[in-house]
Amino acid sequence: MQDSVDRHVAVWARELDWLDPVKEAIVARLAILGRHTAQARRDVLDSDGLKYWQYKMLLMLRRSGPPYESSPSQLAERLGLTRGALSARLGAVEDAGLITRTHETGDRRRVRVRLTEAGHAAFEAHAAAEDAGEGTLLAALTEEERRTLADLLRKLVLAAESGDAPGPTSPGPRRSRSAGR
Repeated sequence: MQDSVDRHVAVWARELDWLDPVKEAIVARLAILGRHTAQARRDVLDSDGLKYWQYKMLLMLRRSGPPYESSPSQLAERLGLTRGALSARLGAVEDAGLITRTHETGDRRRVRVRLTEAGHAAFEAHAAAEDAGEGTLLAALTEEERRTLADLLRKLVLAAESGDAPGPTSPGPRRSRSAGR
């Protein structure tokens, strides 16, 4: 059974004699799956009413462990935001009842941001919906195939993270295939 990548590779293999069809098939399929997963996550966000940045804030608080709180500066750092940008976002999330901001006793300058029960529930519902969608996609594979795929992808991620694989700034060979994708 052929997928769209098989057709894509067939076209470019005829046109580009230097093309490695296996490599092209792997990279094209990874790109398609990345887009599919990103769209599925956007769909879940749309259905549960959270904005991506709100979910990320809940995620960072949730992953901090009990009592699921952080200082604003730590939270801003984890989210890659300035303190001013975070401060502007905290109000909307607090108004939605997903977090609280409290001052530490003895020092009103110190603020703690904490996940509320509603924030915890919103995070759990969103994470469970994402998990279900990802489970549906991976249902096409056996458990052994999933483990093998996870191990192979780990090798690729380790190569990318270690700098052994060219990054976005590494040009590599010049070629034009954009019309086929």
